[in-house]
Amino acid sequence: MIIGIIGAMDEEVEILLKNIELTKKDKKANMEFNIGELWGKSVVVVRSGIGKVNAAVCTQILIDDYKVNKVINVGVAGGIGKEILPGDVVIGENLVQHDVDTSVFGDKLGQIPRLEAYDFKCDSTLVKLAKEACDNSSEHKSFIGRIVSGDQFIASVEKIKWLNEEFDAIACEMEGASIAQVCYLNSVPFVIIRSISDNANNGAHIDYEKFIPIGVKNSTNILKNMLQAM
Repeated sequence: MIIGIIGAMDEEVEILLKNIELTKKDKKANMEFNIGELWGKSVVVVRSGIGKVNAAVCTQILIDDYKVNKVINVGVAGGIGKEILPGDVVIGENLVQHDVDTSVFGDKLGQIPRLEAYDFKCDSTLVKLAKEACDNSSEHKSFIGRIVSGDQFIASVEKIKWLNEEFDAIACEMEGASIAQVCYLNSVPFVIIRSISDNANNGAHIDYEKFIPIGVKNSTNILKNMLQAM
C-alpha cells in the first residue's frame, strides 16, 4: 500500500518531510514528490501549491505515476459551523466546489455539469481512522461534515454565512474538493483533514501566521496516529 499525502503549502508538509525516511525525490509539474517511509508506511509526500488546479494536477500525478492506493490531504481551513473554533479539526465527510455555478441551466449550485455526483464522499474507513486519531488527543475538538472548496480566499462574514446556509458546510478552503473529484474519477479512497484557523461566523479570530504552527502540529499528530493504526 502506498499513501499519497498532500499539503498545499510548504508549512503543511514541513514536519512530514523532517520525519520521512526518504528514498527518492522527483520533480514534476513544479512539485516535489518525496517518496519514502513515514511512521511505518510507504508514502509519497508533496506540496501541491494553492488552489484547485494545482491540487487536481498533483492528485492525478500521484495516482498515475506513483500508483497511490489512498490519498490524505491535510492543511488549514476557515471554520463555518458556529460551534467550531480556531484549533479545532474538521474531517471531511463529503466535499463540494462552492464556486461552480451553472444554475442558469437549472443545476444546483456546486453541481459540476454532466457529472453524476454532486458531492464527493470521503472514504468511511479513513474518516473513522481520522476521528479515532482526533479522539486520542485532548488538545482540540473534532467535527465531521461537509467541506467546501473554491478558488477564493473567503474573508467576508456574509459569504461565510451564505456557504453555511447554501451548502450546510462547516469549513471552507481552496483545494480539498478538487482532490476529492480526482479521487472520485479514479476510484481512489481519500480523506480531507483540516485544522481551523478562524471562524468569521462566530467572531472567533486568531492571527493566521500565529495559527499555522498550531494547525500543522494538530494535523501532523492526527496523520501520525492514522498511519500507525493502518
